[in-house]
Amino acid sequence: MKDLEQNYTRTFSTASGVMVLKHLRKITIERVLGPNATDSELRGLEAQRALVHQIETLIERGK
Repeated sequence: MKDLEQNYTRTFSTASGVMVLKHLRKITIERVLGPNATDSELRGLEAQRALVHQIETLIERGK
């Protein structure tokens, strides 16, 4: 697993990788749904947020 974590760190440590990760955070973690959001929309966004969080966790472990 350490090799995979280091690969995530290398990938997202480049200028392009940092830019992509910032974009992923912006469209998932920093996104706010309004009060009219459906259950399906909330669940979908939460799944996306979990994926971005997993990527960030792997990056941290690879350092």
